[in-house]
Amino acid sequence: MSTSTITSRKIIFFFVFLEVLILTYAWTVENNLTTILQTTSRLSGRLSLFLFSVVFIFNGRKEFLTRWFSNRYYLLFAIVHGIHLIELLIYVRLSGIQLIPYRLAGGFFAYVLIFIMPLLDQRYRDEKIAPRKYAWIESGYLFYVWFIFFMAYLPRVLGKLPNAGGTFAEHVTLFGWVLIALILHLVIRFRKHNVVSA
Repeated sequence: MSTSTITSRKIIFFFVFLEVLILTYAWTVENNLTTILQTTSRLSGRLSLFLFSVVFIFNGRKEFLTRWFSNRYYLLFAIVHGIHLIELLIYVRLSGIQLIPYRLAGGFFAYVLIFIMPLLDQRYRDEKIAPRKYAWIESGYLFYVWFIFFMAYLPRVLGKLPNAGGTFAEHVTLFGWVLIALILHLVIRFRKHNVVSA
């Protein structure tokens, strides 16, 4: 795996398998359907955060992303986060949670971007989108989705989502990781810019 590019089919299958493991784990540790879905959606969201973080951090080193996640890493993230969305919607429906309109609108737009990005990426690979235009689209996509993850964990750290699963320490750790991902992304991007300009 370290010397050759992994195929998109293999890496997608691997992450779907991880989603199945998450569901199996939740099924064994929880005792009713609502808590099973809550645990599943929470852990699935963390898997999505991990995958997005890698794509976000190493966007300036696409050879790394291609080696480990194939050249369809935007499609991979769309599938993984799509699974999370399905689990989350079922949990919200069964638990009767009231959604906050402005958060719902921001999240909806993020999902639109997430599901459209693999198509735009393919058009770019087919040379139907100019490199400069694609760079702006990609940057907008990455920073907006990062911001949604930031806003997902900020209210948890502030104690504004008391019904959110997980411990306070977990929320602080994940929120800290979101901030670290931004710093690493900017460092790698800055270094790449300096190399190109040299």
